[in-house]
Amino acid sequence: MSTPASTSTHAGPGSGRRPDAGESPSAGRRTGVRLAAAIAMTVAIAAVLLGVFSLYAQPDFLVTLADQLWACF
Repeated sequence: MSTPASTSTHAGPGSGRRPDAGESPSAGRRTGVRLAAAIAMTVAIAAVLLGVFSLYAQPDFLVTLADQLWACF
Protein backbone atom coordinates (compact mmCIF):
# COMPACT_ATOMS: atom_id res chain seq x y z
CA MET A 1 0.00 0.00 0.00
CA SER A 2 1.16 3.45 -0.72
CA THR A 3 0.64 6.32 1.70
CA PRO A 4 0.31 9.95 0.71
CA ALA A 5 3.49 12.01 0.96
CA SER A 6 1.89 14.49 3.31
CA THR A 7 -0.80 13.62 5.82
CA SER A 8 -0.68 16.94 7.67
CA THR A 9 -3.98 18.53 8.64
CA HIS A 10 -2.40 21.97 8.95
CA ALA A 11 -4.34 24.62 7.05
CA GLY A 12 -1.43 26.89 6.29
CA PRO A 13 -0.89 28.93 3.16
CA GLY A 14 -0.82 26.81 0.07
CA SER A 15 -2.37 23.79 1.77
CA GLY A 16 -5.40 23.96 -0.48
CA ARG A 17 -8.01 23.72 2.24
CA ARG A 18 -9.82 26.18 4.43
CA PRO A 19 -9.31 26.17 8.19
CA ASP A 20 -12.05 24.54 10.23
CA ALA A 21 -14.40 26.75 12.20
CA GLY A 22 -12.66 25.88 15.49
CA GLU A 23 -9.09 26.47 14.28
CA SER A 24 -8.90 30.26 14.08
CA PRO A 25 -12.12 32.22 14.36
CA SER A 26 -10.34 35.57 14.13
CA ALA A 27 -8.05 34.80 11.19
CA GLY A 28 -9.91 37.18 8.88
CA ARG A 29 -10.05 39.93 11.51
CA ARG A 30 -6.28 39.91 12.03
CA THR A 31 -5.72 40.86 8.41
CA GLY A 32 -8.19 43.72 8.74
CA VAL A 33 -6.50 44.95 11.92
CA ARG A 34 -3.10 44.87 10.23
CA LEU A 35 -4.45 46.80 7.27
CA ALA A 36 -6.09 49.38 9.53
CA ALA A 37 -2.85 49.76 11.51
CA ALA A 38 -0.86 50.23 8.31
CA ILE A 39 -3.30 52.86 7.05
CA ALA A 40 -3.27 54.67 10.41
CA MET A 41 0.54 54.68 10.45
CA THR A 42 0.67 56.02 6.89
CA VAL A 43 -1.78 58.81 7.73
CA ALA A 44 0.18 59.72 10.88
CA ILE A 45 3.48 59.87 9.00
CA ALA A 46 1.92 61.98 6.25
CA ALA A 47 0.50 64.39 8.87
CA VAL A 48 3.90 64.79 10.52
CA LEU A 49 5.59 65.40 7.18
CA LEU A 50 2.98 67.99 6.20
CA GLY A 51 3.42 69.71 9.56
CA VAL A 52 7.19 69.91 9.13
CA PHE A 53 6.77 71.19 5.58
CA SER A 54 4.35 73.89 6.73
CA LEU A 55 6.87 75.07 9.36
CA TYR A 56 9.68 75.24 6.83
CA ALA A 57 7.45 77.21 4.46
CA GLN A 58 7.30 80.05 7.02
CA PRO A 59 10.37 82.32 6.81
CA ASP A 60 9.98 83.56 10.41
CA PHE A 61 10.28 80.01 11.70
CA LEU A 62 13.46 79.47 9.72
CA VAL A 63 15.02 82.65 11.13
CA THR A 64 14.08 81.64 14.68
CA LEU A 65 15.48 78.15 14.12
CA ALA A 66 18.72 79.56 12.73
CA ASP A 67 19.04 81.96 15.69
CA GLN A 68 18.52 79.15 18.19
CA LEU A 69 21.03 76.96 16.41
CA TRP A 70 23.57 79.80 16.29
CA ALA A 71 23.05 80.46 20.03
CA CYS A 72 24.29 76.93 20.78
CA PHE A 73 27.78 77.92 19.61
